[in-house]
Amino acid sequence: MALVLVADDDADIRDLVTFKLEGLGEEVIAAEDGEAALAAIRERHPALVILDIAMPGLSGIDVCRMIRADPAIAQTPVLLLTARVQEQDVERGFAVGADDYVTKPFSPRELVSRVQTLLSRARA
Repeated sequence: MALVLVADDDADIRDLVTFKLEGLGEEVIAAEDGEAALAAIRERHPALVILDIAMPGLSGIDVCRMIRADPAIAQTPVLLLTARVQEQDVERGFAVGADDYVTKPFSPRELVSRVQTLLSRARA
């Protein structure tokens, strides 16, 4: 069982992702904004972080940048789950250190596959 943090200001998305990941046997921490996400990441050191980009306060981009700048958590895999679909948004996500980028609306099955891949790589 891995600890996964899911940060999204949309409760329906948080609940769906949490439901799918708990169904795999993962433990999930849910956060509704970037500040809460960053605090939980620093305190709990999850195996994977899933971030929405457009959140109040710190954006997912800001949180990803801060993760990569902090040696204690810099190796944590980050998946951006967002409605931002423009090519420059995707490029920006990878430029700040995201390991994967999934656009909304998304297939829960595809998200689960990507999560499993990132967790497998992190364990290796």
